[in-house]
Amino acid sequence: MNITMIGTGYVGLVTGTCFSEFGHRVTCVDKIGEKIDRLNRGEIPIYEPGLKQLVDKNVNEGRLQFTTDLSSAVPGADAVFIAVGTPASRRGDGYADLSYIYEAAKELASCLNGYTVIVDKSTVPVGTARQVERIVREKNPDADFDVASNPEFLREGAAISDFMRPDRVVIGVESKRAEKLLRDIYKPLYLIETPIVCTTIETAELTKYAANAFLAIKISFINEIANVCEAVGADVIDLAKAIGMDGRIGSKFLHPGPGYGGSCFPKDTMALMRIVQEYGENVRLVEAAVEVNAAQKARMVKKIRDMLGGSEAGNTIAFLGLTFKPETDDMRESPSISIIPALMERGASIKAHDPKGMEEAKKHLPKEVQYCNNAYETCEGADAVVLMTEWNQYRALDLEKIRKLLRQPIFIDLRNVYDPRTMRDLGFRYAGVGRGAMPD
Repeated sequence: MNITMIGTGYVGLVTGTCFSEFGHRVTCVDKIGEKIDRLNRGEIPIYEPGLKQLVDKNVNEGRLQFTTDLSSAVPGADAVFIAVGTPASRRGDGYADLSYIYEAAKELASCLNGYTVIVDKSTVPVGTARQVERIVREKNPDADFDVASNPEFLREGAAISDFMRPDRVVIGVESKRAEKLLRDIYKPLYLIETPIVCTTIETAELTKYAANAFLAIKISFINEIANVCEAVGADVIDLAKAIGMDGRIGSKFLHPGPGYGGSCFPKDTMALMRIVQEYGENVRLVEAAVEVNAAQKARMVKKIRDMLGGSEAGNTIAFLGLTFKPETDDMRESPSISIIPALMERGASIKAHDPKGMEEAKKHLPKEVQYCNNAYETCEGADAVVLMTEWNQYRALDLEKIRKLLRQPIFIDLRNVYDPRTMRDLGFRYAGVGRGAMPD
């Protein structure tokens, strides 16, 4: 099968590479010449574990190529996937910016040659596929094509395994012809009996928003319960374990912390709120989750301040981890972007380390942040250490060494990586999230 992928961002690059691993011939297209040049040199513009090896393999085997020339990539393609960015609107109203989607539709329309399925892979509001179809028909009335929706469900840091072993594949189509072609593209997944949910285009478009909104609600729920645990002297870790054993609830996304971030949950919850408002409906649970998430980040600032005796002024704080989650260099909507500037405004000095995210962090954080080479250099001479992102290399720190490097033995664990009893026995003043009961 010949596949063209428009967009070589996170979704486009991972999806195109994995399709080529399935055995399809994939051409990835991007307008940014520098990005294509880097990819053709074997450089990967994003950090995703295992991606470079997969790109190199499929390029060398002739199934994967990169170009800026859309006019050469679309003719002869069985399917053209649109995987360009849909960032939040610059108006700040929560709407998704669909200008890149519509621009791609206009450009590919004149290049179509033979029957083609045009697939929205980007996360888009309900009705986007209909607009893509309208644009293409206006530009090329004689084109033989169908438009489909095929939302992605990739977790940063685990995207390749998510693609190769997905929980499900969702396809929104209107014709049996388009359905058959897309089922053929995903045929390698039949061997592992991956469920394929074939539905209407509108249902497929809404599915991604609904899934992310549900997970955001679950995270905000456990963060609120964590705050209750702190108030009453309970331990949220044991509580989450107990309720997660209920098959109706499940254990995933019951990990309290400083709030959710990343490229999906913040953007998609806001976009869903705007979509339903247009139809005169409400999603009050989603609205509450967004409010809770913002409040949780502010609460973390207060937690750090309280551990420093009520004021961060004049204190040096070491941050371990800056990205919104481990195994990615993505800083988008990371809690650190809210928490660190708030502390600096009150007079704190910040030292920071992240295994992959420091270059991206420099684009988002105040220039006064001091970046360090490792966790121990970060902690040296600091008054407190904040574990912000649970990278594996922070899970087995030499804690005695950390305590000796700190001016004050204050350890603020916003991911609950360490055991409160162990930290107390080592001489730390320790604070987790929702760890109200300090065990004897």
